[in-house]
Amino acid sequence: MELKNIHNVYFVGIGGIGMSALARYFKFNNKNVAGYDKTKTVITDALENLGIQVSTDDNVAKIPKAYLNAENTIVIYTPAIPSSHTELTYFRKNDFKIYKRAEVLGLITKDTYCLGVAGTHGKTTTSTILGHLLAESGADVTAFLGGIAENYNSNLILKGNEITVVEADEFDRSFLQLSPDIACITSMDADHLDIYGEEKALHESFIEFTKCIKPNGQLFVQEDLELDGIKYGFKETSDYHIKNISIEDGAYVFDIVTPSKIVEDVQFYVPGRHNLLNGLVAFAMADTVGTPTDRLAKALGTFKGVKRRFSYQIKTEDFVFIDDYAHHPTEVNALHQAVREMYPAKKVTAIFQPHLFSRTKDFADEFAESLAQFDEIILLDIYPAREKPMEGITSSWLLNKIKNDQKQLITKENLINYITTVKTDVLLTVGAGDIGEEVVKIKNALIV
Repeated sequence: MELKNIHNVYFVGIGGIGMSALARYFKFNNKNVAGYDKTKTVITDALENLGIQVSTDDNVAKIPKAYLNAENTIVIYTPAIPSSHTELTYFRKNDFKIYKRAEVLGLITKDTYCLGVAGTHGKTTTSTILGHLLAESGADVTAFLGGIAENYNSNLILKGNEITVVEADEFDRSFLQLSPDIACITSMDADHLDIYGEEKALHESFIEFTKCIKPNGQLFVQEDLELDGIKYGFKETSDYHIKNISIEDGAYVFDIVTPSKIVEDVQFYVPGRHNLLNGLVAFAMADTVGTPTDRLAKALGTFKGVKRRFSYQIKTEDFVFIDDYAHHPTEVNALHQAVREMYPAKKVTAIFQPHLFSRTKDFADEFAESLAQFDEIILLDIYPAREKPMEGITSSWLLNKIKNDQKQLITKENLINYITTVKTDVLLTVGAGDIGEEVVKIKNALIV
């Protein structure tokens, strides 16, 4: 696929966070872009504001005529789309050039200096920090992000084409389509067992990913992982490590030790020790590219975060409302650590929407233990995403496993009314499903 030869790009599942970044990319490169998604969202509204036509009707008759020519149209789809999808079936039967999102990312980035961010947790935050560090330091960079960067209000940073930053997604083994020059692995916790079956197969896939790194490329590995590479973390034995951590005026202040120097008094405003690690590996990867460390340190201090990653909605002396994407027990634990560090001795209420029946089933005990740490837990029904219900796997079943007296199950329809009666110091909305669509409603109800 040569970008210069493409005229029309049609996306099946255009509202996905990774898909919409690609849609923006092609639109900004003067291609005709349109697509389908099952529901209208803030993301699809933003795409339409760019002049991208979005349909919510799975109907071939609704596809703009210009995109029905297989000679000058490529089709990009997400694995979350069912194989029975009417439009996708039409494109297949009529010999269109059809690509998965990961394939397209691989094709776009193969002739660039590519930085790939892998790991079951931290990909979006790390890649967004990395894209920001490079952009702020004047690099010629394009970053495809799995979240909306607060600094740019976009999931695409477009400052040039020499360097690319991409999330190397383990779902559906998508990251094996990439060939990065520099990569990192932040974590390898069990996840996506509906795809991999067992944790061992997931680990083997990450090892396969390391073989995709270009010859003479470099791999950064979180210090606790049993993989060869440049180590980063909090231990003095790691090649890049953080020391002398303090909290001043809501920001971390710390020193970064690199293989060649110490960068002192670095400021970083995103809470959580896990985010310190995300910031550290982004710094290390950008340092390896050749970016001056003083510029990187300054850029870390200006990073505002990623929407739905410890994203402050309300922040006053008496009350704080934070929205977070955590959808795995390890991520819930990291969120809990960050909240307790920033707000010790405060009452914390978490509204959690489980994501996927399979993930809820596979990690039920771990979810129960991580959620029980909060002072009060409110569960919503499981968000199914691409899955059909599993017998016996419900939020009520999960609720019974949580050892905490302050817990209950609420329907999404009754959530707003209930939230206005809750007495708490810190309120969290947590999950990867459509709970994100409720955040503005909750915020408005609480501000009133």
